[in-house]
Amino acid sequence: MRTIFQRAWQDVLKHHTFQVSAALSYYFILALFPGLIVLSTLLSLIPMPDLFGWVLGTMARLLPPQAMQMVYSVLADVLMTHRRAWLSLGTLGMIWVGSAAFDALIEALNIAYDIKDDRPFWKTRLIALGLAGVCGGLFISGIALMIVGPRFGRWLELRMDVSHRFAVLWPFLHWTIAILLTVLGVEVLYFLAPKVKPRFIDTLPGAVISVGAWFALSSLLGIYFRHFANYSHTYGTLGGVIAFMIWFQWTALALLVGAEFNSELVKRRKARLKDANRDPEPAREFEEAA
Repeated sequence: MRTIFQRAWQDVLKHHTFQVSAALSYYFILALFPGLIVLSTLLSLIPMPDLFGWVLGTMARLLPPQAMQMVYSVLADVLMTHRRAWLSLGTLGMIWVGSAAFDALIEALNIAYDIKDDRPFWKTRLIALGLAGVCGGLFISGIALMIVGPRFGRWLELRMDVSHRFAVLWPFLHWTIAILLTVLGVEVLYFLAPKVKPRFIDTLPGAVISVGAWFALSSLLGIYFRHFANYSHTYGTLGGVIAFMIWFQWTALALLVGAEFNSELVKRRKARLKDANRDPEPAREFEEAA
């Protein structure tokens, strides 16, 4: 396992993963605001007060404070005058820009797997659209779990006649389910995006590493932006944009590092199969172990 981590780190440096993640942050930030605007319009159709405000509050737990200030400012300017128009025009913009972000992510994952993608443009763009839809659905599901909060179990106990044990366990369950949905979303990316098609279960180790690194980096960046850095003093109104791009860069880096780890696992498995096929006796042992 130590060798796999070492080789994965060597591939991170060889594939210029830090530079690639910086480029991905550009696409991510372009896709962010059309997505949020359309999401706010769709959520406004649900008869629940300030539902989109709950979504933004959940995002504020993970994003740098200066980045969230920029989000609030941009959304306030746009949504006050164009909320209904964005339901139609913003949807088209979100589909195109969001698919471009996932299309760039597909290329980056192919680099991580050392694969040349010769699929036609229309096919990769359709895959990117599907990934945007699936990952968006998982994101909304995770946000919904965050919104209902730890008291939801008690609410169900009083109104739906669920067991008291479920109500007691719910504060732990809702975080667990949210994390599992996040891991599942990363697994879907690793499984569908690159040209190589490993078994779905084989994407789990890299997905766990990616999500763990993402939570750790987000927490560290939050501490850094709150207590040590104030980009507004240096960059003025661009401070929020800079903070957002740094957070997106580290998010992309966590995704690509997990992909590099999975790539090394695939290479190791192929090498073991190749060695097993050369010698019939070890091959028999390998099949029994499998």
